[in-house]
Amino acid sequence: MTDTPDAPGAQPHRCGYVAIVGRPNVGKSTLLNRLLGQKLSITSKRPQTTRHRILGVLTRPDAQLLFFDSPGYQTRSGGALNRVLNRTSQQVAQDADVVVLVCDAAGWTAADEQLAKMLPTDRPVLLAVNKVDAVADKARLLPLVQRATNVRTFDEVVPISARTGRQVELLVDLCAARLPEGERMFEEDELTDRGERFQAAELIREKMFRLLGDELPYASTVVIEQYEELPRLRRIHATVLVERDAQKAIVLGAGGERIKRIATEARQDLERLVGVKVYLEVFVKVRSGWADSEQSLRSYGYE
Repeated sequence: MTDTPDAPGAQPHRCGYVAIVGRPNVGKSTLLNRLLGQKLSITSKRPQTTRHRILGVLTRPDAQLLFFDSPGYQTRSGGALNRVLNRTSQQVAQDADVVVLVCDAAGWTAADEQLAKMLPTDRPVLLAVNKVDAVADKARLLPLVQRATNVRTFDEVVPISARTGRQVELLVDLCAARLPEGERMFEEDELTDRGERFQAAELIREKMFRLLGDELPYASTVVIEQYEELPRLRRIHATVLVERDAQKAIVLGAGGERIKRIATEARQDLERLVGVKVYLEVFVKVRSGWADSEQSLRSYGYE
């Protein structure tokens, strides 16, 4: 990027925020990772693996797109944690210049409809129909699109596969064209506004989601107690918070085997991320009711 005026006939540079929203497990985080060409958002098959606003920066010669990943919108709103995550999802959409609503090609649901009705009407909203690689008969997508467009008007409807990359570049082009004119907000080599400390907690949580499966306590989170950054080493002490002793036993596993595996796999991912050796200790503590209070949730970095 230069500070010189655009050459005659040149397209103006664009920069702005693009919100990626949708119900749980439609592939929002997989899409963000595909857009950036590397892993930034953690993924699993469990609902609401993403619990925070994650910013991913995609810099092109003609535009800088600031993608917001968001928690999956839940139609059930019981509990402080769900309320906070739903508000985060809605706020991301309100703060963006362009909104991408992601739905699953397997079908349009009541949850999709509810969220679609809540999205802003004063800015572009695109519908990305994800996982089309899993649909053999593409004619099956037509009723889905019809149901979706009966709910609201979309500026574009784009069938994509975040897993394979199918038509993802087209989605980027359509978003970029709708961003306001402006200079870059981030340097060309910057990927996110989140630091290593945040990413360490997220990677530990991802391993919990993947390794514990259906046994994972929903009301669990990861707190980084100590993060020491040395030239050739990261020394990290993390705590997994759960609400009951029985949940602690699940996370620890027999003889502590589960928490050891969680820590090992998270450490390996962290070493690939930061490019140096990582010393990681992960403890499990019981903190009853930590997810029942919005004030408590804010103290742990939510919303």
